[in-house]
Amino acid sequence: EKRVFGNIGALKDLKDEKPGLILGVFGCMTQQKDVAQKLFRRFPFVNIVFGTNLLSKLPSFVEHAEAGERTLAVEEGNIVIEDELPSARTSTINAFVNINYGCDNYCTYCIVPYVRGRERSRNPASIVAEIERLVQEGYSEITLLGQNVNSYGNDLEGTDFADLLQRVSHVKGLDRIRFMTSHPKDLSDRVIAAMASLPNVCHHVHLPMQSGSNEILRRMNRKYTREQYLTIVKELREAMDDVEITTDIIVGFPGETEQDFAETLDLIEQVGFAAAFTFKYSPRKGTRAADYPDQVPEPVKRERLRVLNDLQERKSRENNEKYLGASGVVHVEDCDTRNEPVCYGKFSNFKMVYFPGGLELIGQYVRVRVKQVRKNSLSGEMEENNL
Repeated sequence: EKRVFGNIGALKDLKDEKPGLILGVFGCMTQQKDVAQKLFRRFPFVNIVFGTNLLSKLPSFVEHAEAGERTLAVEEGNIVIEDELPSARTSTINAFVNINYGCDNYCTYCIVPYVRGRERSRNPASIVAEIERLVQEGYSEITLLGQNVNSYGNDLEGTDFADLLQRVSHVKGLDRIRFMTSHPKDLSDRVIAAMASLPNVCHHVHLPMQSGSNEILRRMNRKYTREQYLTIVKELREAMDDVEITTDIIVGFPGETEQDFAETLDLIEQVGFAAAFTFKYSPRKGTRAADYPDQVPEPVKRERLRVLNDLQERKSRENNEKYLGASGVVHVEDCDTRNEPVCYGKFSNFKMVYFPGGLELIGQYVRVRVKQVRKNSLSGEMEENNL
């Protein structure tokens, strides 16, 4: 939130240079009425401020801005899913497709259920139709998005996330299907079986662990234990020997002791994540954890985050080293032509790979053999007998 406010302030000079420029701020942060009002008052050069529930009204807000009117709009209540909204895609390689909105989990540190509403699943036929259109536009890789994709269909009759994966996998011309984010408590055996059996579903799961301590997981209201998490990891790896698992981890949650933190480090050692997004806990107004009395001091959180990141950096390198000499298919995302042209893209299981190549390879699938390990990625060379 502080970063957003700083970035908005930095735009004032640009607005002064171009008075006709329309500036809008919207999303789940501005769904919080007090935040939206504060932002609207503090930055009078911002034209539009609105929350998550009014996206379909953006064209009318822009019309008001063009007429010299400012708009502050925060509508409370659940999101209404509108399938026919136009989309502007920022990637020509991978298209993102929302499958559900909102969240029912109410983790004690998270504001999302309050600003995005209860879970709402899109109709599966509508999702498939959107993906078919995307394939016709030239996309061969899509990512299914949701705050918790594993609970897709809980509010629908006769379908779940495994069923949706089956339906989407049958779209002709679709080579890769990714998804995120997965909640451990809802990652079912059916989803694991679908991942393992459907040839175009990628073998990568982003599975937020958050903590390795059962006591902290309980206080977070995560609804699983470290033992259950390890069982899921074991089942994933037994079903797919090439699966990669990435995660989210929070350190310094209220009440976290040195023993709790040690249990988090131990779980990282046991799982061996390919990568992790790591965070210091910060109180979010409106969440239960913000009012917990046993907040961890900031210096302690900083030091724990440093120790955690050092460990994960080592585990990421160890994970990368197993790829030395291995060959795999890369979907080329882009090329860096500043010096010797280098292309990059991902294996199916989300490993980033760099290799010599030109702009003509962007969007193609090429086979690459790994020659070197980088800190967070791999590098190699295209094989002569390619796809």
